Amino acid sequence: MTETRIKQAHEPLIRITKRDNMGLKKSAIVYAVGIFAALIFSSLLIILVTGLKPTEIFKAMYEGVIGTPVANMGINKKYVEAIHAAAILLCISLAVTPAFKMKFWNIGAEGQVLVGCLASAYCMLEFGGKMDNTVLLIVMLLTSILFGMLWALLPAICKALWNTNETLFTLMMNYVAMTLVSYFIMVKDRSGRSDLGILNERTGYGYLPELFGRSYYFNILIVTVVTVLMFIYLKYSKQGYEISVVGESENTARYIGINVKRVIMRTVAISGAICGLVGFMIVAGDKHSIKSAIVGGQGFTAIMVSWMSKFNPIIMIPVSMLIIFLNIGSKYATSAFRVDNSIGDILTAIVIFSIIACEFFIRYKVNFRKTKRRAGK
Repeated sequence: MTETRIKQAHEPLIRITKRDNMGLKKSAIVYAVGIFAALIFSSLLIILVTGLKPTEIFKAMYEGVIGTPVANMGINKKYVEAIHAAAILLCISLAVTPAFKMKFWNIGAEGQVLVGCLASAYCMLEFGGKMDNTVLLIVMLLTSILFGMLWALLPAICKALWNTNETLFTLMMNYVAMTLVSYFIMVKDRSGRSDLGILNERTGYGYLPELFGRSYYFNILIVTVVTVLMFIYLKYSKQGYEISVVGESENTARYIGINVKRVIMRTVAISGAICGLVGFMIVAGDKHSIKSAIVGGQGFTAIMVSWMSKFNPIIMIPVSMLIIFLNIGSKYATSAFRVDNSIGDILTAIVIFSIIACEFFIRYKVNFRKTKRRAGK
């Protein structure tokens, strides 16, 4: 009895242990309960803060993304724009995934995409009208990919050779990229504007062609191809296997003959190349402009998408759509009802936090200390 009491005294009140595989059905139930709880909590918050009916807010969020049944022209435009925004976020998430799976914490996707945008914008200004548009697009694509790759490769080389901290290195590279873009804008236009406006608006040099009457479809098509290729690359290729092994244990990877330094540099270079591709799509297929805030923080949001999807490119598709739809819908709802924009951000954060909490309870189990009572007490 004394030994039991001593053991109970030293045993913590709460212990967190890792679960075995919960299974798809139980995991789906956990997610459903978590999202339902998030909606209930969001509804109470809406009532307390705004005094509006939650159904009105949720309906406005839906209309902000899909459109109203009456505005047939608006439905397609809003929906395609939302799908395109989700595709851009998805592609950045795909870019950071190989490095993250290898446990190389690439926080520099924002800057890598930005230098890709800078490369495309420079080519549009310097070579627009001096070569065939198809050739110009190819030059823009290759230059953006090259710049994104080199921007990511620098911290990768330092990590591989001297074991530098890749988190701080890649994070600081973001601000260097922003400064370079600001300097480029200042040199090209001394009026003090934060961007160069629409580039080659009259001629359309450096613009991706429209598909089915929409300029966004080309970008969506590119991201679809990249998603399929990344899934195959990570799951079925030899390099994908090497990424997994290095991520699990560098010592094990060395023991079985994997060149860890080469894998690190190659994998991060691929991440940077895809970020450069995104920069090309933003400039050539969407904004047709350049400014330091053109990526809009999606490089950081992509980290969350990749992690929540467990580094699975297929799962990243619905996760990216969910985050973009919440973002666009909440902005539309707060604008429609003229309430503070922070309310929409809070609603989005509640849903995302709920999903993260579900992920925790799927992976881990919370155990409480059991106390035994003697008979008669």
